[in-house]
Amino acid sequence: MDFREEILRSAYETAERIAPSVVEGRATVPLCSWHERLDDIMTSAALGFPIMLVLLAGILWLTIRGANYPSDVLASGFSKLETFLAATLEHARAPGWLGSMLLYGIYRTTAWVVSVMLPPMAIFFPIFTLLENLGYLPRVAFNLDNLFKRVGAHGKQALTMCMGFGCNAAGVVSCRVIDCYRERLMAILTNNFIPCNGRFPLLIILATLFFGETTNVDGPTTNGPIRTAVVNARISPDGASVHSPAVITVAGLIIFGVLVTFFVSWFLARTFLRGVPSGFALEIPPYRLPQIGKILVKSLLDRTLIVLVRAVTIAAPAGAVVWILANTATSEAPGSPSLLSSAAALLEPIGRVLGMDGFILMGFLLGLPANEIVLPITLMGYLSAGTLIKVEGLQTLRLILVKQQGWTWTTALSVMLFSLLHYPCGTTLFTIWKETGSVKWTVLAAVIPLAVACTACFTFNQIVKLFL
Repeated sequence: MDFREEILRSAYETAERIAPSVVEGRATVPLCSWHERLDDIMTSAALGFPIMLVLLAGILWLTIRGANYPSDVLASGFSKLETFLAATLEHARAPGWLGSMLLYGIYRTTAWVVSVMLPPMAIFFPIFTLLENLGYLPRVAFNLDNLFKRVGAHGKQALTMCMGFGCNAAGVVSCRVIDCYRERLMAILTNNFIPCNGRFPLLIILATLFFGETTNVDGPTTNGPIRTAVVNARISPDGASVHSPAVITVAGLIIFGVLVTFFVSWFLARTFLRGVPSGFALEIPPYRLPQIGKILVKSLLDRTLIVLVRAVTIAAPAGAVVWILANTATSEAPGSPSLLSSAAALLEPIGRVLGMDGFILMGFLLGLPANEIVLPITLMGYLSAGTLIKVEGLQTLRLILVKQQGWTWTTALSVMLFSLLHYPCGTTLFTIWKETGSVKWTVLAAVIPLAVACTACFTFNQIVKLFL
């Protein structure tokens, strides 16, 4: 037994031995209260993990399904506001390039981020805070403590992982609950392997399109008709129902992300973050009635709004950069490719090795400010459009990706793997820098996931080539 555990055990045994001789009074709680009986179920070896997984699945289902309608409402509202802003700029006789950059670069990027990020966070964080207020989250840490201890991490990292499902930036902030700085860094550096709500749309769309029971469609393979059909439309996972194979694919990716978290934690504990694991004495609190006011304030003000403000701060200038790259030609000659297309051509060899292409990698690079804009930027490059592309319905998207660009299931799975494992978004990196106060750890927080993502995609594609 570890000497820290021995000290803790000895302290509690001593307290239990002394207590009867100095404490008088009648017991107000039965020897076996309902708290204890419930804990016997929640923390049991047989039922603890299944209950935990069912609750997590329920939260994710409520978050994804519940966010669809408010996301639609926000997107519709932003679309109407865009029309009004366009008319205002035209009335003010603003230069064409300035109006286009403001509307189709800065505004559309910011609107996309807000409409996708706000509803899931507004649902996930209150539910997560409710479980925290009820006293269930310490039971989660208790159940997972042994697994994290085996890889040299801290049991409370389980809580930060759960928060990462809503937003990785919020997951990084929640690492404050870990007292040991070394283990807190480990939790911060690995939180990105848990998919946030910004990555779920891409995972669900591609899983439904390539692994669900979507209808095969035929259509033109030239840019004109397709481009006309997709500009000014919007991507929605509800374009087709998500069938069992797609659900299994997304669930498998989530489990794979958790396994990668354990592996990278084990690697960090033996390289960059060597040290003796700290003791984890968890005094499980009693179950409590939720405090609704406290839940709303803590989840919406302390978590949702702070993360959203950081995301908008980074996404707005990034939208301008994306617009400039897509609308600036490499030369004055007619038909010259844009900077976006030229950069994608340079990345093409690397993209092919990883099972993707140059435009996909450009989508991930320019999507650094927010994961939500990776797919729109990729489509922008494919269709040579000067603004973020919005697609309505999976059939139109299938025309672009499969019929025109030649995507296969291996391409889709490579993109999903890279999206799951690659570097954190700009908001999360900014949060890591704020939390650690270190440029070194912020850089490592980007380099380590990128190396893992490239290794996973390269290995996957080599295996596919070997057996298929």
